[in-house]
Amino acid sequence: MAARAETVVKVETLTVHRRATGTIAVVGNPNAGKSSVFNRLTGLRQRTANYPGVTVERHLGRSVFGGTTLDLIDLPGTYSLSPNSTDERIAVDVLFGRVAGTPRPDAILAVIDSTRLYQGLYLLQQLVELGRPMIVALTMADAAQREGLKIDYPALEELLGGVRVYPVVATTGRGFAELRDALGRVLTTEPPQLRPHWPELRQTAESFAEKWRTEGVSVDPVEVERLLVDPKATTVVDARRLVELEPARRALFGAEPPLAVEARHRYRWVNETLAKVESPGSRIVSRGAALVDWLNRPWPATIMFVLAMAIVFQAVFVAATPIAKLINAGASGVGSWVQTGLPPGPLASFIVDGAIAGVGSVIVFLPQILILFLFIILMEDTGYLARAAFLVDRAMRSVGLSGQSVIPLLSSFACAVPSIMATRVIPNRRDRIATILAAPFMTCSARLPVYALLIAAFVPVRMIGFVNLQGLVLFGLYVVGILGGVGTALLLRYSFLRGEKPTFILALPEFRVPNVRTVGMKLLDRIRVFLRRAGTVILSVAVVAWALVYFPRSPEVDATKLEARAAAQVILSGDALDKRLAAIDHEAAAEHLARSWLGRAGQVVEPVFAPLGWDWRVSAAVIAGFPAREVVVAVLGTIYAVGDDADEQSLGERIQAATWPDGRPVFTLPMVFGLLLFYAWCLQCASTLAVIQRETNSWGWPLFAWSYMTALGYGGALLIYQLGSH
Repeated sequence: MAARAETVVKVETLTVHRRATGTIAVVGNPNAGKSSVFNRLTGLRQRTANYPGVTVERHLGRSVFGGTTLDLIDLPGTYSLSPNSTDERIAVDVLFGRVAGTPRPDAILAVIDSTRLYQGLYLLQQLVELGRPMIVALTMADAAQREGLKIDYPALEELLGGVRVYPVVATTGRGFAELRDALGRVLTTEPPQLRPHWPELRQTAESFAEKWRTEGVSVDPVEVERLLVDPKATTVVDARRLVELEPARRALFGAEPPLAVEARHRYRWVNETLAKVESPGSRIVSRGAALVDWLNRPWPATIMFVLAMAIVFQAVFVAATPIAKLINAGASGVGSWVQTGLPPGPLASFIVDGAIAGVGSVIVFLPQILILFLFIILMEDTGYLARAAFLVDRAMRSVGLSGQSVIPLLSSFACAVPSIMATRVIPNRRDRIATILAAPFMTCSARLPVYALLIAAFVPVRMIGFVNLQGLVLFGLYVVGILGGVGTALLLRYSFLRGEKPTFILALPEFRVPNVRTVGMKLLDRIRVFLRRAGTVILSVAVVAWALVYFPRSPEVDATKLEARAAAQVILSGDALDKRLAAIDHEAAAEHLARSWLGRAGQVVEPVFAPLGWDWRVSAAVIAGFPAREVVVAVLGTIYAVGDDADEQSLGERIQAATWPDGRPVFTLPMVFGLLLFYAWCLQCASTLAVIQRETNSWGWPLFAWSYMTALGYGGALLIYQLGSH
C-alpha cells in the first residue's frame, strides 16, 4: 500500500509540472532587472524562440509557485505602451493578445527599479489601467537603501489601486520567497481599481470601443486610448475606423502632439504619487559612488571605453585561439582514431572528413561566442553597456549606425558569427540590419591564413622606415575591410534602410555587481541558440562540401597511385621512402580533386574568373572557400600536391611556380593583390549566411549580402588586375 501511494504522488507531481494553469507577463523598463527576476524565478526551466515573423526572441519559463504551475513570458523592455521599436511593439502586442502562438497573459508581474520610481511609475500606471491581476516587484531594493531612499510600500499599493508591491534583490534572492508566494495567488486576486488618469480620454475610448463592438470588432478601451494618442500604436482596426477617431483626437489634443499631452497628464499623477510614497532621506556618498561619478565624465569615460573595448577585442581574438586549436586538434585526433579503425573508402571519408570535420567546424566557434557573450552579458549586468552605447552614439551615427553597433563590429575582427548574434542588443531594426551587413567586412580570423600565405609569398620582407612592409600590407587589408563595412552601412541607411532616425531613449543604470547565476544562465542560453540554429546549417554545408570534393572517385587514379607506391617501395627505403609515398598520396589527392565535382566546377567557371587572372585551380579553391574561407589554404595544398597539412613555405613555393599552359605565371602581383581584395570584401562563409538568415528571419538579406559582397569583391579584383597588368 505504501509503495502504491508513493506512485500516485509521483504521477500527480508530474502532471502538475507538465501543465501550466496560467500565463504571467513579466513587464518592465529596460535595465530595470527584469531578466534577472525572470531567471531567478524560472531557473533552467525556460526556452527561447523567435516570435513569428520577427527577430525578437521570446523567453518562456515554467515554474511552480505555491503549488500553482505558471508560464512566465519575459517581454522585451519598454518605457510605455506606445512602442518606438520592434521589441517594444512585441511587448505591447503580447499584453493585448495580438501575437500568434502566444496566449494573452492572465496576469502581469511588473518589474520596476526602486531607484528610478519616477521613470517606472509612468509604465506602471498604464499597466494598472489594463485591469488584469497584477503584482509589482521593486528591484534594486538594496541600492535604494544605500542611496537613502525611503519608500512607503503600503501607500504605494493604495495609490496603485490595491496592487501588492514586493521589494526584491535579484543578486541575493532577498524578497523572492514572498514574491513566489504572491505569484501562486495572483490568478485569484482581484484586478486593481485605479481611477483613470484622464477621464475624458477614457470615456471617449469606451464610447468608440462600444460602437465598434456592435459592428463586430472587439477592441479593448485601453487599445482605443493608444490609437487616440498614437495612430501608429497598433493595426488592430482598419483605416476607416482610424479616420473616425480624428474629430475626437482634435477635440482632446487640439494642435498639440497627443503623446506630449498624455505625458503631462500622466506625469502629474507620477509627481503626486512620488511626493506621497518616496522620501530621499540622507544619502551617504561612498568612495565607490564618487568613483562612478568621476567615470561618468567625458574624458574618463572615453579612456574607460577604449580600455574595455581593447580587453574585449584581445580576449575574443587571443584567448579563443588556443581553445579553438585544442578543438581542432581534438577533432583531428578523433578523426585519425576513427580512420585507423575503418577501411579506406567513402564511408571512412564521410565520417572523418564530412561528419567529424563538420562537427568540428561548428564547435570551433564556441570559444569566441563564449568569450564575446560573456563580456557582453557582464557589461550589460554591470550597467556599462548602456554607457558605452551612449558614449559613441554620435560618432557611429555619422556613418549611419548607432552606438550599440560598436561592440558587434569590433568583435567581427574575431568572427562574424557571434558578432551578428550580438546585434540583438540593438533595438532599432534598421540599425541592426545595417550592422549585420557591415559586420562581414571586418577582417575575421578565418581570412588571416589566406592573407599570411599570399603576403609571405609575394610581398618582400622590407622595412619602410620603422614599419615592416608585410605588416603594412596586412594593416591595409584591415583598413580596406573597415572602409567596406562603413561604406555599406552608409549606402544602406540612405537607400534600402532609409527612414527616420529612431529616438534614442536611454536610462543610464547604476553600476552594480553582476549576478553569477544570471550571467551563467544567459551564457548557456546563447550557446544553446547558436548550436540549435547555426550549428545545424553549418554541419549540413560541411557535409555537402565534402561530397563535392570527394565524388566522383576515379579508379584510374587509385590504380596509378598503387603502382607508384609499389615501385617506390622496391627502390627506396627509410625517410626517402616515406617522403616519396607522401608525395604520391598528395599527387593522387590533387588528381582526384581535379576530377571531382569541385574540380570540374573550377574548370567550368574558369572563364568567369579569367579576367581576374585566376586559373581553374584558384577558381576551385575559391569555390571551396565559399562555405568556409578557412579551408582555402588546405584546398590549395591539395590542388598543388603539397597536402592539407602543408606549411606556408612549401605551399608558397608551389604557387610561386604555378603557370598557365603557355608558361605565364599565374600568381602575378596584380593578381595576388586582386585576390587579397576579393577575400577582404567577399562573403565566403556559410556560417555567417546561416546566422544572418536566423537573425533577420529572412533569406532575402543573406542572399543580398552574398550577392552584393561577391560583386564588390569581384569588381575590385578585376579593377586591380586589369589596371596592374596593362
